[in-house]
Amino acid sequence: MDGNDLLQLGFRPGKAIGLALQAAQAALDAGASEDDVLSDLEEVLAAPGDYLDDPHYGRVAEALAAFERHRERTTGYDLTTAAPYKVWGGQDIEPGALDQMKRAVRLPAAVRGALMPDAHQGYGLPIGGVLATDNSVIPYAVGVDIACRMRMTVFNASPQVLDQGRDRFRVVLEEQTRFGAGSQWEVPREHEVLDDPAWTTHPVASRFRDVARRQLGSSGSGNHFVEFGALQVHTTIDSPQGTIPPGTYLALLSHSGSRRFGLEMAEHYTKVAMRQRATLPKDFQHLAWLDLDEESGAEYWEAMTLAGKYASANHAVIHRQIVDVLRIPVLGGIENHHNFAWKEIVDGQEVIVHRKGATPAARDALGVIPGSMSAPGFVVRGLGNPESIDSAAHGAGRRMSRKQAFRTFDWETVERELRDRGVELISAGLDEAPDAYKDIRQVMADQADLVVALAEFHPRLVKMDPGGRPRYGGGGRKRGKKRRRK
Repeated sequence: MDGNDLLQLGFRPGKAIGLALQAAQAALDAGASEDDVLSDLEEVLAAPGDYLDDPHYGRVAEALAAFERHRERTTGYDLTTAAPYKVWGGQDIEPGALDQMKRAVRLPAAVRGALMPDAHQGYGLPIGGVLATDNSVIPYAVGVDIACRMRMTVFNASPQVLDQGRDRFRVVLEEQTRFGAGSQWEVPREHEVLDDPAWTTHPVASRFRDVARRQLGSSGSGNHFVEFGALQVHTTIDSPQGTIPPGTYLALLSHSGSRRFGLEMAEHYTKVAMRQRATLPKDFQHLAWLDLDEESGAEYWEAMTLAGKYASANHAVIHRQIVDVLRIPVLGGIENHHNFAWKEIVDGQEVIVHRKGATPAARDALGVIPGSMSAPGFVVRGLGNPESIDSAAHGAGRRMSRKQAFRTFDWETVERELRDRGVELISAGLDEAPDAYKDIRQVMADQADLVVALAEFHPRLVKMDPGGRPRYGGGGRKRGKKRRRK
């Protein structure tokens, strides 16, 4: 007897099949015939409520009953009842992001929501949105850049070494990083993440192992960066890599995610979810969900998990290369991610917590919340506020769109501001101008009940993707040239 036999009975792919196979094997071992077991399972499938207390099939009946309750809640698309949610820093959040959050908590599977003070409009769930759901995962509530994250390495050295050898550090960033949507290394980097069996067993991820291998250790475009700066530590930080006592240190900070692999997984499973929820109203379509008890939901969860491992490996490679070249002792380090979904307990039940552009902030959890290329970032410790679903902001948050930033700013003004703040910019796009972002200190003030700052990071040498539009790179201002049609 195998899973195909149960599918023919009418079982759906998911948790119930696994439990049914275990129960069937136990019954066969006890002397029952295969026909009798199949007959029993057919009856359990038809009326799971009658078998909840059965010593052999009770767990199977519980899984089937739970799925039926979940399906009743989610297939009718009752979008009139809203789950509770709270907003932080609402005075600085655009109406579009607020409207997106109001829609998200009306989903049938929504349990609780929260909106962080750096929030702005995205696809489906707003960036800065947190949503807890019942046994469902929403690809666009996770985000397109799955498992995007921050990583900081703190060196046992004063930031003065940066000023004493600026050319050396500039060359290190230029030679040990790659940026851009299609960027990759000429000689692929090595990391054990590529040995994960999911690269060969997963039906969709397996198509992208080669591009993931080529892009390992690279960064994307937009707000992704690698930078050196001065870290002012106010109180002792017990990081996973070592204890960091109070003082001022040279630090390396990076921000990027799962590259093309994460994008492909997000787009593929969003299309699957939208096909499955085709009757959702148009303004809810980007919130289409996948049930975790179904094959597509289980596939997405496995792909998302692999993307998380891959994103972490990207940062590990970047930091390893830079540390190996610098040969400066390391005191400690911190890493945290967003654009992910976690299984957690909320209000006494296990739920799926989506944090799209939101930092995990459970009690005593460490994280890094950056500002902009000229504004400080913060190492924080979570306070575990249940109203925010143990979450906090993931950065300053944009106050204007990229298109508006290109229209608003010019490099002369940006360069002047950077010089005044002691920041050297190697490359970036004009859409990442500091004033395109909210005031990070106001964001931190708005979430004083979510995290406490342990240290303050001040960027000094910054590298980002220059992009193909008005950009800064190669030692001066540049503007993209229009191709002449032939």
